[in-house]
Amino acid sequence: MIRVLLADDQPLVRAGFRVFIDATSEMTVVGEAADGAEAIRLAVELAPDVVLMDIRMPGLDGIAATRAITSDPRLANTRVLVLTTFELDEYVFEALRAGASGFLGKGVEPEELINAVRVVARGEALLSPLATSQLIADYVARPRLSAGPAAGALDRLTNRETEVVRLVATGLSNDEIAESLFLSPLTVKTHINRSMTKLGARDRAQLVVIAYQANLVQPPGDTRAG
Repeated sequence: MIRVLLADDQPLVRAGFRVFIDATSEMTVVGEAADGAEAIRLAVELAPDVVLMDIRMPGLDGIAATRAITSDPRLANTRVLVLTTFELDEYVFEALRAGASGFLGKGVEPEELINAVRVVARGEALLSPLATSQLIADYVARPRLSAGPAAGALDRLTNRETEVVRLVATGLSNDEIAESLFLSPLTVKTHINRSMTKLGARDRAQLVVIAYQANLVQPPGDTRAG
């Protein structure tokens, strides 16, 4: 059972998400928070698998709450999925930097919401290929946000791990990477886990950011050699 914590300052939004989530047989809402501070408190108390976190909340916002949750050793298995009104909200950049595993628009269909929770609960990043290209390209282009691992960080990886990370950064799933490299999905998952450990990445979302920062892949329209 996937345990979900809802964090949004709008009661009606929380109520809507609760209806969708509780209607499934594989997940349940274990708590609701109206602001960032309450989200942190409930996360520590309930240790949910996934926190659906609104970015913009009064008092302590979703970014600060995300940072606190993802940096807490007690919540190593808790993933944060941020909610935003606009798909490429300015604050999404900061949320990813704070450790969020992906982002979701508030206007999503119920089926998309449920699938998003499943994906994040598995420890994967919720970043489609298109969203990855647009979001991360802009992310790494911002001087105040681009202070991350240099290209030399990739020296810690084997050639195969480097290739797998490159494909992760293009938004491919484990199955798609496996098909591309003629490997089993389990082998791909092993390479990804080892790469995250070596690079100090919490999850796939941060692995994608590292790949772009290290010029392993290039933002759309950038023809510089990697």
